[in-house]
Amino acid sequence: MSYNEPSKANGQVNSMLGQAKELVGSGIEYATGSKEPSSWTTAGKEQHAKGEAEIKAAQAQGYVEGAGDRLEGKKDSIVGAITGDKAQQTKGNLQHDKGEAKMNVNGEHPLLPAPS
Repeated sequence: MSYNEPSKANGQVNSMLGQAKELVGSGIEYATGSKEPSSWTTAGKEQHAKGEAEIKAAQAQGYVEGAGDRLEGKKDSIVGAITGDKAQQTKGNLQHDKGEAKMNVNGEHPLLPAPS
C-alpha cells in the first residue's frame, strides 16, 4: 500500500481528531459567547469530513479488490473442475472465499453484485 492510497486507520484517526477539534471549538465558542464558529470548529469539521471520506474510499477499494479475488477464484475453480485439476480447483475456491470475505468486511458497493 502506498501513502496515496486511502486507509481506514488513517481515516478514523482524522475523523476522531476532527471531532476533538470541533469539541474544543464548541468550548471556546461557549466560553466566549460567540455565535460564530471558531477556527477550531471549522478546522475540526473539515478534518472530520476528510477522515470520513477516506474511510469510505478505503472501503470501496477493499470491496473492489475482494470482487477481483472472487472472480479470479471462481475462474480458477471452474477451470480446475473442467480439467480435473483438484489443486487448481481448491486454490480457486480458497481465493473466491477470500474475496467474498474481503467484500463482506468492506460492506456493500452499490455498483457491484453482492457476495453470494
